[in-house]
Amino acid sequence: MAQDPLYGYFTAVAGQDGQISADELQRCLTQSGIAGSYQPFSLDTCRLMITMLDRDMSGSMGFQEFKELWQALNGWKSTFASYDRDRSGTVEAQELQQALVTMGYNLSPNALNGIIRRYSVSGRIPFDEFIGCSVRLRCLTDQFQRRDTSRSGHASFHYDDFIQVTMSV
Repeated sequence: MAQDPLYGYFTAVAGQDGQISADELQRCLTQSGIAGSYQPFSLDTCRLMITMLDRDMSGSMGFQEFKELWQALNGWKSTFASYDRDRSGTVEAQELQQALVTMGYNLSPNALNGIIRRYSVSGRIPFDEFIGCSVRLRCLTDQFQRRDTSRSGHASFHYDDFIQVTMSV
């Protein structure tokens, strides 16, 4: 059986425990070149990536989680690149909105404006912020859907549960 090419990137930074932390993930993603010509991922974005896939709540990522992240990152990178038509490494607010719709998010104008205020830098959204936004939206949507068992668009949260969910993302 041929070894997965991603395994080399992963093992180059994974410790004896076969897990990678946020700073190791940042190093791994930078060395792999997945960000392409865009700025490398911030430590905060790497923490979010781990949180998104950290099913055992270890605060680190194993190889299978890393492979899942790699697949998600490539999808988000392709989406971003398709809207970064001038190859500036940023997208405009309207392009972000279009990208989010493409990714399946149907957000109200108020929610979208909040996202744009949070992630834009001088009216444009850089690649790292786009990835951070995508990770947060996925995490929050997953957490919401777990609680919206009837798929009504409404969920009940206890205060403590709400704080845990929002603080983790």
